[in-house]
Amino acid sequence: MTTNIAFFDFDGTITFSDTFTPFIYRSVDEKTLRRGKLRLLPYILAYKMGALSGSVLRKKVVRIALAGKSEAELKNAGLFYSKTEIPSLLREDAMNKINWHKSQGDTVVVVSASLDLYLKPWCEQNGLELLCSEVAFSGGKATGNYKQGDCSARLKKTKIIDNYDLSSYKVVYAYGDTKEDLDMLSLASIKFYQWKEMV
Repeated sequence: MTTNIAFFDFDGTITFSDTFTPFIYRSVDEKTLRRGKLRLLPYILAYKMGALSGSVLRKKVVRIALAGKSEAELKNAGLFYSKTEIPSLLREDAMNKINWHKSQGDTVVVVSASLDLYLKPWCEQNGLELLCSEVAFSGGKATGNYKQGDCSARLKKTKIIDNYDLSSYKVVYAYGDTKEDLDMLSLASIKFYQWKEMV
């Protein structure tokens, strides 16, 4: 039987707030944090002024904060974060909608620019599929890069098309809350922006 598929952005759609920045703060030592803030200051200011995209800023943060960190330690930190921090950030209406889709037999996919370090265990805990920004490792250490880039804007759309045959689903739903989600929303027959249906 043909089922439906639903794509959900994570930060600001499933959650009330950003999860990327708090995870970075919890994953690095005080010394790295202090140095990182200084190195990132020009980029943060440029982002706040609208001269730099969130995608570019996230890449800079990952490079400065995570490069050289132990793979095992980061994955353990992600698992801990998924269990202890994320539950308090979840929107009840979002989780109700996800559970409604699951009860209908729909495929539910989280599509996010946030990191696989904590999204993968959280999605596994909740029986959801996942497309997101993946931290690259080499020799048991984080390289400071992504495997395939920052999963936002056009890359969200590309990853969906590469991983799912949308023509095989009866209805395609999508849920997002920022302009970085508009490419993903363009694929859907029923779409919600900031929890209001788009027509």
